[in-house]
Amino acid sequence: MSKSVSVIVTDDLDGSENAETVSFGFDGVTYEVDLAQKNRAKLEKALAPFIEAGRKAPRAAARRVGRQSASVDRGAVRAWARERGLKVSERGRVSADIMSQYEAAH
Repeated sequence: MSKSVSVIVTDDLDGSENAETVSFGFDGVTYEVDLAQKNRAKLEKALAPFIEAGRKAPRAAARRVGRQSASVDRGAVRAWARERGLKVSERGRVSADIMSQYEAAH
C-alpha cells in the first residue's frame, strides 16, 4: 500500500496557502515566518528603506561572537586580566569582553 502525504504551508499572518518561509534578522536575532506572496510583498516594502541604507554584516564575525578559541590558554587570559585589574572568575567561562581585550593585546 502506498501513501501520499501533502504538506500545505500556510501564511502565519492570515492563514492563506502557498506560503514560503522567509528569514530576516533584527537586533542580532534571526526570525523565520511563513508568508504568502501578498504578505511577503508587504514585508519587503516595509524593510526596503532600511535594506537600502544598511550594509550586510559579515557572517564570520557573527559566528565568532560568544565562541572562545580552544587554542587560547584561559589560565594565561585570567592572569593577564588580573594584572590589569579586571574582574575574572577563577573557573569556567571567561567573558567575551575580556577575551576580546586579550586577543586585541596579543
